[in-house]
Amino acid sequence: MALSRVAARGGLWRLGPAALSPPRGRMQLQLALGVSSRSGSFSAAQVRSQPRRSQGRSLSSRAASRALVAAVAAAARRVSARYERYLERSFPRFYLLYSTFKTGIQALFLEAKEIRRIKSKMSQQRLSSQQLPYREMERLRQFRRDVLKAIPIGIIAIPPFANFLVIVLMYFFPRQLLIRYFWTPKQQLEFLDAYDCIRRDSYRDVLRSLALAARSLPEPQPRQLLQQLCAQVQGGARPHLAQLLAVRSLFSGSLLALNRLQVDHVRALSQVLFLTPHLPAFFLRHRLRSHVLEIRHLDRALLQLGLGQLSEEELRAACYLRGLNSTHLGQAECRAWLEQWLRLSCQLQASEASLLAHSMVLLSLNSSRPPE
Repeated sequence: MALSRVAARGGLWRLGPAALSPPRGRMQLQLALGVSSRSGSFSAAQVRSQPRRSQGRSLSSRAASRALVAAVAAAARRVSARYERYLERSFPRFYLLYSTFKTGIQALFLEAKEIRRIKSKMSQQRLSSQQLPYREMERLRQFRRDVLKAIPIGIIAIPPFANFLVIVLMYFFPRQLLIRYFWTPKQQLEFLDAYDCIRRDSYRDVLRSLALAARSLPEPQPRQLLQQLCAQVQGGARPHLAQLLAVRSLFSGSLLALNRLQVDHVRALSQVLFLTPHLPAFFLRHRLRSHVLEIRHLDRALLQLGLGQLSEEELRAACYLRGLNSTHLGQAECRAWLEQWLRLSCQLQASEASLLAHSMVLLSLNSSRPPE
């Protein structure tokens, strides 16, 4: 027994300290389990707190970015205000053009946004343009005309380095190339008067063509009424509404219908509506009829809205569209004229569009005088 104990001790001595130590695998397993349990509880707490920390970091980064954007925008506004004050003091004429252009860009952007809203409404509710309220219908019509007017200047600006040429052309020909958003208040009055002078030059041609066409009418009594009406207007008087309604049948199925008028007659009427007369006869008649019927739809929407709801600017624009130069007339005169026009327009049918087109001349030529 003593020898065995000595031998065992000697064997253990020969094996070295490793034999006296506990098994390493068991120690490592115990340590690993202990560490994993402790680290597992820590990582769970860390995982629970990590979304809060990341959310706080994202909120702080967003707040910092917003503050940076606000600071940059404020600095840009200060620089822009100083630049505008410098232009106003040193170059007043250029400052007027600059401010007009800046205001026009903002107004055009807001108008395009409103047109997009109207188009979306029409698509969602499946509405046609004739079913819209008056203001939305008028906005669509005017925006379409503005876009058509801006197409040539956009085509000119396509080639490289053509922007300088566009700027020069826009500076020297603002009435022909710029749309209404980029006109100064003084230019608006001047350009509207200039367009009205071009339009009034065709009034006499329309009356002369109408008087010549009246001589060819087969019915003697309506022919006489129309000749008296033409002579009255050529003499400087304004016709009554009853006189126009008395000859309405002549403008639907006779030689005075839009599709049967002479080409020179149609060209003169096209200039009254600011349409180009340099087109073939078929396109002239089609465009003239579509624009007159568009005004008729506007009249019905305006009657439903009520004249009392129009602002002074809207009232003057409505009169100007229908042939009356309202830039130098009082608000009461414009309202009285538009009331007479609406009473006529809302009694006419689509087949009587020719009378509505001629009434733009008959009612507007002597608008400064009272009806006789």
